[in-house]
Formats: sequence, structure tokens, C-alpha cells
Amino acid sequence: MNSNKNSSGGRHQGKKKPQKSSTSNFEGKRNFSDSSKSKSFKRSSDKEESKKPQRFEKKRFESDRKFSKTSKEKSQVKESTSNPEIDGIRLNKYISNAGICSRREADVYIAAGNATVNGKIITEMGYKVMPTDEVRFDGSSISPEKKRYVLLNKPKNFITTMDDDRGRKTVMELVANSSKERIYPVGRLDRNTTGLLLFTNDGELAKKLTHPKHNIQKIYHASLDKKLSNSDLNKIAEGFVLDEKRVIVDEISYIMNQPKSEVGVKIHSGRNRIVRRIFEHFGYKVVKLDRVIFAGLSKKDLPRGHWRHLTEMELNNLKML
Repeated sequence: MNSNKNSSGGRHQGKKKPQKSSTSNFEGKRNFSDSSKSKSFKRSSDKEESKKPQRFEKKRFESDRKFSKTSKEKSQVKESTSNPEIDGIRLNKYISNAGICSRREADVYIAAGNATVNGKIITEMGYKVMPTDEVRFDGSSISPEKKRYVLLNKPKNFITTMDDDRGRKTVMELVANSSKERIYPVGRLDRNTTGLLLFTNDGELAKKLTHPKHNIQKIYHASLDKKLSNSDLNKIAEGFVLDEKRVIVDEISYIMNQPKSEVGVKIHSGRNRIVRRIFEHFGYKVVKLDRVIFAGLSKKDLPRGHWRHLTEMELNNLKML
């Protein structure tokens, strides 16, 4: 029994010794970690010292930014004080304003010789264009104004002209608020003729839509003072001579579910008052005349006397005609 006690006591004592030694080791580790903390504190102070040049660089950067800002403001003031009517406008900006491409892309095209001013190829960067100069890009005349395309459903008693010395109402009054750019009517409609009338500042497209060789079709709804006979309808459809010139109508028919005095006419001729003159030639008077289709454009959802801008799809279709 005693031997067992001694042996067990020896074991207990043996266990206590390692506990003391482990405690001393833990104390040593804690002291070591404390010393490492003090070292790390010194390093953090060193970092703070290293930040001083960074603060200097930041201030320097801010001063550079202020300088660049002031120089930018000066350049903006300089640009605002320049008068395009006197000083002209840079060719790349002129091309960009015409909606051809960006200024940067315009520089590439200018260098390649795609632009001409008054018939002369210009490759000089920064070349100034004056208001009286004629500028062409790839052979087509361009304008620095943004292209606008406005469709009007014209009412009666408005004449198709820019102004009138007799004080009559003009179609320009109806589209006065449609764009900042100065737009012009494409073709004409009589004072008492209603329907579609296109306005634009795109001279190339306007010329295309009015030139006879392009055969731009128009559809009219004509209300006559009496029923159109079948024989006269066939004569008009076959073609006839009017004022020593042959008149060709693309299509003519009665309007469905309407009296025979209501007639639809599809025609591409651009002769003055041609639809009214066709029926007058056969003894009919046109009471009402409405242009319902022009170059594929429709007046659907466009009330009389109102206007709208063309959609991108409509514009693309016009350019493909």
C-alpha cells in the first residue's frame, strides 16, 4: 500500500513539475509577444513618417488638377468668344455637326481626302470653314446643321410657301415649333389640298423626292362633284394626253364602301395640280383632295394640322428609294 502511495505521489509530483515549466514557458512567450508589440509600434510610427511625402504628393496633385481646370476654363471661354460667322468653324466640327461621324473620325476622313471645300480637297487639320463655303463629303453636299425630317398633315386654307406678302396663312406657321433648324417643304400642296407634306433641311433628300426620274409615288383621295363613270375611269387608267403631254396614272379605283364619287389615285407625276386637272379634263370637279400617302409615308395616327418627326425606319426607307 505504501509503495503504491509513494508511486502515485511521485506521479502527481511529476505532473506538477511540467505544469510549472509550461507556465514559465507561457510567461516567456507572453514577454516575447510584448516585445514584438513594442517593435510593431515602432514600425507603425515609421509608416506614419513615410506618409508625409504622400500628403505632399496629394497636395501637388490637387494643385495640378486646379491648374488643368483653370486652363480648361480658359479654353472654354476662348471658344465661347469666337464667332463662327467671322472666324469660321473647324472642318472636323462642321462634318460632325452634319451628322456624318464624330470629330475624331472626321479627322481620319479629312486626312484621307474625303472632304472638299469649294471644290478643293482639304487634308489640313484645323482648317476653318466659312459660312459661304460649299463643303462636300464623298461628293455629297453637307450642312453643319443637324438634319431634320418633319411630317405634317396639312389642313385647308394654308399655302405651301415660306412666307406670303398678301398675309395668307402658310404651312410654316404649323411647323414653327418642330425644330430649331430652318426646314423647307418638299414639293407643294394647293391651298385647298390637305394631307401629307414633308419638311426637311436635307437638300439631297429633298431633291431626290421631287425629281421625276425617281418616280416617287403619291396616293390621293379625291371627292368629286358627281359619280365617276366606268368608261372615264378606264380612260384615265389607260393614259391620255393633257396639254400635249401624256399623263400616266399608276392606279385608279373607286374607294371601297363609298359612293363612286370617291376615288383613289396613285400617281408619280409631279406636274402642278395634276390630279385636279385630270378630272377636270373629263368634266369633273374635285370638291376635296387629300394626299394620304407620300413616298411610302402614311398619315396614320397623325391628326389634321399636326406634325411629327420621322422614325429612323421611315428615314432609312426614304433613303433606299
